[in-house]
Amino acid sequence: MKFTVYQESRIGRRANNQDRLLCRHSSEALLLAVADGMGGHRNGEVAAQVAMVRIAKSFEQQARPRLADPAQFLVEALLDAHHAVKMLAGGQPRPPHTTCVACVVQDGCAWWAHAGDSRLYLIRNGELVARTRDHSHVESLLQEGLISAAEAVNHPQRNLVLSCLGTPRIPRVDLAILDLKVGDVMLLCSDGIWGPLREQVLVSAFSGGDVGQAAPQILDLAEHNAGDNGDNLTLIAMRWEGNDSGPVTVANFPDTVFNASQGTAPKLLSNEDIERAVAEIQAHIKPKQAS
Repeated sequence: MKFTVYQESRIGRRANNQDRLLCRHSSEALLLAVADGMGGHRNGEVAAQVAMVRIAKSFEQQARPRLADPAQFLVEALLDAHHAVKMLAGGQPRPPHTTCVACVVQDGCAWWAHAGDSRLYLIRNGELVARTRDHSHVESLLQEGLISAAEAVNHPQRNLVLSCLGTPRIPRVDLAILDLKVGDVMLLCSDGIWGPLREQVLVSAFSGGDVGQAAPQILDLAEHNAGDNGDNLTLIAMRWEGNDSGPVTVANFPDTVFNASQGTAPKLLSNEDIERAVAEIQAHIKPKQAS
């Protein structure tokens, strides 16, 4: 299994970074994921972190060195992460939640699943082959033909997400699978990347196949276009080099959950770390509830 990966997350113009990304691989399987936390204060970033931790640990336990059923793994891992995030606020109002898009590559195939509006793009020979469809109000209007793509860009409800991890309802999780070809480029990103950019800009940027060169340029462009209202920006770009054995080429690829707000790649949260984060969230919410 040969591939090249570039990953990076930036805080943008926000006070803190609520995005998280995940890159993990065994000798026969690769896992990539992006989460965009929501909930304000530290709630969103903890929700995204907990989701990534749960998915990472599921991969560690099951990819030995391959997953028995990648599709089942993705659905169960996202639902497990959903329940973990849902428990963060213990039923308090305005609980933290997070979007998530995750992909497994194994046996020359890619499986992906998502909840929310964090996206996956698959680019082949300079063309967009596949893209996730956002679980959002604006995407629903687009699919029904009620608004145009141009109207969607500045729609007043463009941030209204209809499915994500951690809400009272079981999230909608969409699943897809596609055979990979040498040279395919896969992008996973938060809305801080795709929001300020036209789709064709993303496709054109990665048509050359050099993800190590294209990814930082796209991050720069998205950050510039977003201006003073820029969101957190998170991007994983993977170029598939084939299923033959050989070394993996990685750029900025720590084998852990990446916390960009700290500027480094910290270790995975322990159960004690998560419990402490939950207690902090609950302490922050309860005074608001009493007022």
